Parts: sequence; C-alpha cells; structure tokens
Amino acid sequence: MGGDGALDRTALRPPKQSLGRTIAAACIVAAGFAFIGAMLAINLSHTNPAGKDFIEYWATEQLLVHGANPYDEKGLLTTEQAVGFDRPWPEFWYSPPPNLALALPLGLVSARTGEVLWILFHLALLSASLWVLWAIHGRPDTLLHLLGFLFPPALLCLQAGQISILFLLGVTLFLYLHKSHPFLAGVALLPCALKPHLFLPFAIALLLWVVTRRAYPILMGFFAAIGSSTALIYLLDKNAWAQYADMMKHQDMLQQHIATLSSALRFAVAPDAVWLQFVPCGLACCWAAWYFWSRRARWSWMEQGLLLMLVSAVAAPYGWFFDESVLLPAVLTAFFRARETGRSVLPLAAIVAVALYEMQAGVNVMSKGFLWSTPAWLAWYLYATWKPRVVMEEASLAT
Repeated sequence: MGGDGALDRTALRPPKQSLGRTIAAACIVAAGFAFIGAMLAINLSHTNPAGKDFIEYWATEQLLVHGANPYDEKGLLTTEQAVGFDRPWPEFWYSPPPNLALALPLGLVSARTGEVLWILFHLALLSASLWVLWAIHGRPDTLLHLLGFLFPPALLCLQAGQISILFLLGVTLFLYLHKSHPFLAGVALLPCALKPHLFLPFAIALLLWVVTRRAYPILMGFFAAIGSSTALIYLLDKNAWAQYADMMKHQDMLQQHIATLSSALRFAVAPDAVWLQFVPCGLACCWAAWYFWSRRARWSWMEQGLLLMLVSAVAAPYGWFFDESVLLPAVLTAFFRARETGRSVLPLAAIVAVALYEMQAGVNVMSKGFLWSTPAWLAWYLYATWKPRVVMEEASLAT
C-alpha cells in the first residue's frame, strides 16, 4: 500500500505515557465530556428543538419509520409544526435514501429527546475524531489536540444540530485505517456520501490512488456500506428513490445565495448560469488528478491528502460554514507542524477569533460574511507546512 512518510511511522510507536498516567488522562477527558454533555442537556431542555437544523433530520426519520414518504413536503411541514416549527415551508433533508440510515434512531424518539441525544452523539463523534487524530500523530505527551473542541465550524455544527461532524469522523477514520484496515477505511467514508460535492477533488485522487496501489478493499468497503444502507431503507420504504427524485425536481437548492466562492462567482458574473457554480470544482478536479499523478510515488494522505481536502472545500459548488468541520484534521496537523518548526500560531488564533466573533454576532452562514473561511484555512495550512526548497531537496535525496 506504500508508506506515508515519517508521520505514519510515528503513529506506530507506543505511547510515551505510563499506564497510570494514560488512565488518569482518560478519566479527566471522560469527566470533562460528561460535564459538557450535562450542561448541553440542561441548556437544551429550555430550547425549542424545532428552532435548529436538527428538526429536518428528526422529521424525515419520523416519516420514514412510520411508513410515510420521508420527502413529502406536506408531511414534513405537519410533523415539524407539531413540535413548534413556525415557518410556512418545511426544512428538507436533501440526502439520497441510503444516507437516511445514518440518523434512523431519531424516528423512534420524541423531538426533545432526539435533540439531546443528537447533540451528545455528535459531541462523542468530535471527541472520537480528536482521539484518532492524537493517535495518528504518534500519541504526543500533550493535550493540545483538545483545542479541536474550539474549532468554530464544529462548534457551530453542535450549536445548530447539524450533521457535518459525521464527515469529520469518516475522513479521520479513513486517515487512520487506510493502510492497516482498508475495508473498514472504505466503510468509514459512507458519511461523505451525504454531500459528495464537498469531496470531489479528494475523491478523484482517492480513485487514482486505489487503482495505482490496487487498494480495492477500500472501494469494496465503501460500496458494502452503501449497499447495506440502501437495503435497510428499502425495507422501510420501497419507493424512497422515486420520492427522492420527485422532491429534487421541485426544489431550487442552487437558486440560493450560499457563502462559497463558487456561488459568489456565479452570482457576480451571471446569476442564471448555474453551470458557472461548478467551474471551480471542475478545475480543482483536473488539478487534483495532475497533483496526485505527479506525486503518486510518494503520496501521503496525511500530507498531500489534507491539502486536497482543503482545496475541495475552497472549490465546493455548495456548502456551509459548519461543513468545514471536516477540515479539522488539516488545521490540527498544521498546528502541530507549526509547533515543531517554531512557526507562529498567531495566524490560526486570528482566524479562529474572527470566526468565533462572527458566530457570536449572529452573522448568517448564508451571507458573504463567511466567504473568507475556506481560503483562510488553506492559507494557514500552507503557511504552517511549507518547507524550504533546501529541506525538500535533502528529503528527496534521503529517499
């Protein structure tokens, strides 16, 4: 399968801490998680679950579990309004049928209970992602990886009851498992099928890598997960695909102003030319193919792969600020690299501070106020991981 450089070799080293210290650290983290979870639960008990994006997942699963059309506009609106939703149009979950399996338990509980469980579930996913990233980086004797809990897109995801932290866990598990357990690494990528447009350049490089390395178990795992989800939803709703197609025909998702550079380009040049919104992504896919092919002999998912993820986010035709949760592995890796090389982390602190300020100020995630975020994460990564030409030449000679 090929090596991923020094970073992956360090991931194989045993932890430096003693067993007692490891257990103590785990207890501290568990206690902190329980405390944060309890505070969230208490806070959520005083809020209206219909006031968060969570309601679209809950209502969709309620209809599915009870034998109704999960994409029916009237059914969704009635279900959402029954728990306090106050708008005249429903919130839709635009994911295709196989992905409905990812939130299926919400169809078995009330909106209030579902909201609490949903937020705690995603907090657990964020914690698991940070633990896996800590392991990938060689289990350093530090708790600095816990700064990931302050990553603004992930915080907004928790606050809004969004689903994007699932993307983060999927990509993180892929980075951790792709060499040792490729089939499971493919299974882990299932959540990324929720919004494939966020990962297209990354997917192009992944397909080329699978072919050149003959890592076909990754594709087998991904399609096995898709197939299992499809079969489960078929048992619940045999017409789900037809219902999904009908819903998409009547929705104008691409007529909204979204805080992406691709959307800004289209509405600035020719608002009616929807194809313009996909031009940056198309160019990024072409670049991704060239970028991988020119580096295929020394490809590392923890280096070139993270850069591809950032480029995918910058060029995405459609996306939201909370979807940038998936960029945490790149942002955190750049943070560790900056500390190793003595580079300042003030640029990252500034980016995080501005994002947190906008969140606190209530800036709409659909507004131009968040156009800067994906280029900022990319710039941070390039700054923190940049290697002088002399260093790169020495590394090339050493290999």
